[in-house]
Amino acid sequence: MNNYPSDSSSTELAKPLIGWREWAALPDLGVRRIKAKVDTGAKTSCLHTFSIEPTTHAGEPWLRLGIHPRRDTLKEVFCETPVSDEREVMDSGGHIEIRYVIETILHMGNRQYPIEMTLTNRDSMRYRMLLGRTAMRGYFTVDPQADYLLGKPQ
Repeated sequence: MNNYPSDSSSTELAKPLIGWREWAALPDLGVRRIKAKVDTGAKTSCLHTFSIEPTTHAGEPWLRLGIHPRRDTLKEVFCETPVSDEREVMDSGGHIEIRYVIETILHMGNRQYPIEMTLTNRDSMRYRMLLGRTAMRGYFTVDPQADYLLGKPQ
């Protein structure tokens, strides 16, 4: 997936500034708000999911899955989404696992565009979503000293 703007020199000044954590929305998955840790060290974005059930639609691979958008509540969101791929991913502890990959719409600030995300259990992690550099490239500039610069999605 190519997330690069066509002319990086003209868009350089137009890229909004984001902090090390931001509010995001994943409208295709029914997630109105989720705190995302911005991680320029991670190539791919990642979403906390549970109860992943492979299924099919018209012969194509899909997933039925659950999402806990907030760590401090029991709120659950269930959805279905097509599978884009399955990949080996190394987690922050150096462990390699096979993860499902999906493509979904990311909404942050006034920007909305498709990104790839891997799915895994992040119960032990503070943030339910990790925003990797591939999803940010060409769209945002990161200020590692700031947070929540874009505000909550409406």
